[in-house]
Amino acid sequence: MSETPYQQLERRFKRLGALGEAEAVLHWDMSAIMPRGGAEARAEQLAELKAVRHSLMTAAETADLIAAAEADADTLAGWQPANFREMKRRWIKATALSEDLVVALSKACSVCETIWRTARADADFGAVRPALEEVLNLTRQAGQAKAEKQGLSLYDALLDDFEPDGRTADIDPVFDALEDFLPDFLGEVLDVQALRPGPILPEGPFPEDAQKALGIQFMEALGFDFDHGRLDISLHPFCGGTPDDVRITTRYDEADFTSSLMGVLHETGHALYERGLPKPWRGQPVGEALGMSMHESQSLLVEMQVCRSKGFLGYAAPIMRDAFKGDLKSGGPAWDQGNLHRLYTRVQPDFIRVDADEVTYPAHVILRYRLERALLEGDMTLNDLPGAWNDGMQKMLGLTPPSDREGCLQDLHWYDGAWGYFPTYTLGAMTAAQLFAAAKKAVPEIEAGIAEGNFKPLFRWLKTNVHGKGSLLTAKQLLIEATGKSLDPEVFKAHLKTRYLA
Repeated sequence: MSETPYQQLERRFKRLGALGEAEAVLHWDMSAIMPRGGAEARAEQLAELKAVRHSLMTAAETADLIAAAEADADTLAGWQPANFREMKRRWIKATALSEDLVVALSKACSVCETIWRTARADADFGAVRPALEEVLNLTRQAGQAKAEKQGLSLYDALLDDFEPDGRTADIDPVFDALEDFLPDFLGEVLDVQALRPGPILPEGPFPEDAQKALGIQFMEALGFDFDHGRLDISLHPFCGGTPDDVRITTRYDEADFTSSLMGVLHETGHALYERGLPKPWRGQPVGEALGMSMHESQSLLVEMQVCRSKGFLGYAAPIMRDAFKGDLKSGGPAWDQGNLHRLYTRVQPDFIRVDADEVTYPAHVILRYRLERALLEGDMTLNDLPGAWNDGMQKMLGLTPPSDREGCLQDLHWYDGAWGYFPTYTLGAMTAAQLFAAAKKAVPEIEAGIAEGNFKPLFRWLKTNVHGKGSLLTAKQLLIEATGKSLDPEVFKAHLKTRYLA
């Protein structure tokens, strides 16, 4: 019996998925362990893979199969209609771009990322600005082409790549409300915090090997499978690879283990989402993660909602202390649950986004969101970026970065071509709070389990309500099914008030 057009599309998209996974592993290697001398060749390899994928996606045969499958849409059942919906979404985006633009943008991003690594270390924005200008110009071209194809604004077209159906019209009022709420709330939190004992930072040094072993111990406790993943080092922590080969990276500071550990736990949340995606649909669009807000919600749920809670830190405190027993005097009040909780929930405006606390973190995201929109829409030039960044930090957090290393060079995203990504971090934080509240209500034993180092009740709920659904639903539909309502910023605010003012 011959294959239907839809079945032929499944076979074609499985091939596209395999090529994408190869690209993901090459990109992880470039960021984690590739020697600097391999950068030029790697840029060519990644560009060629993108060209092959783009050619396969935009081939006339793919268009014919899409049209034929659409004509037979009433024969699709189960997850197939959602899979076809996602196939068509990707096809529309791909056909907006020429292969030459896809290759040029890929090469530009690889070159820019390589230069950024040195420029960041040297706090020299000028060194990477020409390469970033090329990335920005090509991103504008790609975004405009997609915008015209999809009937969207330039920024919404780029945002849609990371947050399907995400729109600035929905984000702006949420971010405006947060910007109104956070300054006064931050003042309240700092006032309350000043009346309480200050946290004591455990004294190092904390050897890198001991930090890695501690991270691995917690990763395994959370459910990370090292037969299907690994932990490495990179300049900017991230989670990459594939659902069957998840690659986590972090960076270590031997004077302070706390930041690296939370970075590992954050990326483990991403990894567990990838591992929990529906196996029967691996290699198909519907089997992939549901946009970056949902992805960020899973990392922030683990890091912020779970691993900075009193329950988790009561379980974790003796494990942290014992991890460094042979390397330092690890007794005393610095290692008590109460102190570690004060340390991990300390609110203190800081230059670095990835180290920011829950209260000030949205300010970092809102700043980047507004800057990237201004750059993309031509309201600001890259020459203006360092100054505009510093002005924004001063306005929002009362801080002026001492150099561009702590300013506009700190994040990888723009240099790697991820324009339109930043809003998903704060959308993800709000989603995380809402999902965790719903999970605890549905499964009361979740909190008791966390305090005992038993995370299975939580991840069973997440597997059923989030991970195992892949891209079957839209983000709004999934959130309504899992929590009973669409995204509600008031849940996030209530979480912040409970944690920081109670």
